[in-house]
Amino acid sequence: MSTNMNRRHLLRRVACGFGLLGLDSLLSAQLAPKVPHFPAKAKRVIFLFMHGGPSAMDTFDPKPRLIVDHGKPLPFKRPLTFAEGSTGNLLKSPWEFRQYGQSGIPISSLFPHLSRHADDLCIIRSMVGDSVAHGGATLQLHTGSNTFTRPSMGSWVVYGLGTENQNLPAYITLKPGLSHGGAKKWSSGFLPAAYQGTAVGLGGMPFDKISEPIEHLQNLGLSPTQQRYELDMIQKMNRASADRFQHDPELEARIQSFELAFRMQTEAPEAFDLTKESAATKAMYGLDAPETNDFGWQCLMARRLAQRDVRFIQINHEYGPGNEVGWDAHSELVRLHTRTALQVDQPIAALLTDLKAHGLLDSTLVVWGGEFGRTPIAESGDGRDHNPYGYTIWMAGAGVKKGFIYGATDEFGYYATEDRMHIHDLHATMLHLLGLRHENLTFSYGGRPFRLTDVAGHVATKLLA
Repeated sequence: MSTNMNRRHLLRRVACGFGLLGLDSLLSAQLAPKVPHFPAKAKRVIFLFMHGGPSAMDTFDPKPRLIVDHGKPLPFKRPLTFAEGSTGNLLKSPWEFRQYGQSGIPISSLFPHLSRHADDLCIIRSMVGDSVAHGGATLQLHTGSNTFTRPSMGSWVVYGLGTENQNLPAYITLKPGLSHGGAKKWSSGFLPAAYQGTAVGLGGMPFDKISEPIEHLQNLGLSPTQQRYELDMIQKMNRASADRFQHDPELEARIQSFELAFRMQTEAPEAFDLTKESAATKAMYGLDAPETNDFGWQCLMARRLAQRDVRFIQINHEYGPGNEVGWDAHSELVRLHTRTALQVDQPIAALLTDLKAHGLLDSTLVVWGGEFGRTPIAESGDGRDHNPYGYTIWMAGAGVKKGFIYGATDEFGYYATEDRMHIHDLHATMLHLLGLRHENLTFSYGGRPFRLTDVAGHVATKLLA
């Protein structure tokens, strides 16, 4: 599925240039809805990124052996860790696990609201990555590579499927953080700029300040015709610059962003306007409480963007004011995970409830997870170090089994031992749920074909509904 013709090549081959074709037509063609490789239930993705790395044995993967052996040394040689000098003995979970729903899935007391959705969850306990550091692990989760700049998974999804809504970005990331990869996490890399993510706000920015500039997108002093003329003059200069350079990704992205901003005037202000949402809905998401209002705003916006056919929506629980280090609990595990879970539990449960109520969950793939998990041994007395060797994410919605547990870790929760799912396998499975064969979703760059899953990746067929 490669369309390896950038604007420079097109200008060379079309004698009349963009005067005949029109840049907007080209961008619209790139983003036009595309037929998937095969029929699929999932039409869009909502990815809930838990920056820092939630602890699996404290959330969705209980380990009774840790209770029995609490305080004892790890009975095998530990692998490479991030904080080599400050790790200690085995540490049991401070939280109680109970079984929920007809499926009986065990969930810790950190998630009293989400536990009510146990029968909607497909919990993957056997995730594996390749990096013990946040930067590499975060990039690998988002792009498939922990060492090279690659297109993000949202960009690959839009490249493969296009978008149903030309007046909103096909790929939106709400309040992303700039640490551990920065804009590379939503970049289109070597894919055309039309497929890059659009960041709305940044981590740490107050959510109630984000909608203000969006609500005033329209230039009230000019008519649409006048605005179009003004933009055409700006784009004429941009295209003249593009003609002088063979390939300038930043300039291509700027051209695309101007066109998208013009189209967004018609729909973005309404999409981000929550005044029509009922007080009950806002309260369900936790917008009336300081602990939950920030992430609750993101989750409510995710539902509103899903209603408007945005293809890939990412919401980010980031480091920032009132959140310190997110899920990255190298010490003070109880205080940090308690606070962090409180911030996301009610909003995520509300999102699942609301997607169901609007008939969207059956066509939306919801994915929750961080860049890695945490160790079963203590760090700095009462914390946990990074663990990419066996950790948990979960999915819900279109195409996955409900109330289902996939894979397993060892009795201590250190290594994936059953149905091991590498990040390449996760990406392959996500693409499959969207109707895309990961082996066929390729793009030619630098003399070779690339794909999100590189040369690896297997679809986890056992978790497919």
